[in-house]
Amino acid sequence: MRKQIINKESQDASQADQGWLDLQQLTQVELTSEDADHPIEAALVSNNGSGWRAAQGGEQTIRFSFDTPIQLSRIRLVFNEEHHVRTQEFALQWLSEGMQHYQQLVRQQYNFSPPTSMQEVEDYRVNLDRVTVLELRIVPDIGGGETRATLTKIQLS
Repeated sequence: MRKQIINKESQDASQADQGWLDLQQLTQVELTSEDADHPIEAALVSNNGSGWRAAQGGEQTIRFSFDTPIQLSRIRLVFNEEHHVRTQEFALQWLSEGMQHYQQLVRQQYNFSPPTSMQEVEDYRVNLDRVTVLELRIVPDIGGGETRATLTKIQLS
C-alpha cells in the first residue's frame, strides 16, 4: 500500500487542476430535505463517498444559487443505489441573470438494478452564460413508494 499525507493546499490545487468549481464557496444551497448523516456537503467534496440523502421519500429539489452569475461548461452528476430496484428520474434546469422562468437542460430516467446496475454517471457539456441558479429535481422512484433520493456527487465547471 502506498500512502501520502496531503495538506489543504494540495487538495485545492488538485480540484483546480480538474477545473471543478468550489460550490461550497460560490453558492447558497436550498434543499427540500436532508438526512443529518448525509448532508449536501458530502456530495460537493471530492473523494467523500457518502454523498447526500433526503430525510424522507418522494420528489426532492436541490437548488444552487450562485453569489454572482457564472458561466457553466460542464455538469457532472453521480447517483448510486446499492439496495433497491427502481427507476429514478431527475431534471436539471437553470436561470440566467434577468430571466424569470427556468430553462430545462435535461430530464432523464435511469433504472437501478442492484447488484448489476448500481451507478448512474451523467456528464453534460453545456454552454450556459450568466447562470444565477441551477436546480436539480430528483424523483427517486417513479413507481412511488418511500425510497429516499440520493446524490453521490455533483461537479460543475
